[in-house]
Amino acid sequence: MGITEQRPEEHLITKEPYYLASGNEMEIAISAYKNRLPLLLKGPTGCGKTRFMQYLA
Repeated sequence: MGITEQRPEEHLITKEPYYLASGNEMEIAISAYKNRLPLLLKGPTGCGKTRFMQYLA
């Protein structure tokens, strides 16, 4: 496979990532999605921003 070839199936999330909500972030994210509003995730390295987005996806 060449360097420019990509296989999208390699990037699919096949297993639900572990995520434990600590506040009302799920309600906020779902509301933003339903109202077609952007969502800004802000926090220090390692606080779970990426895992939260993977969980939502």
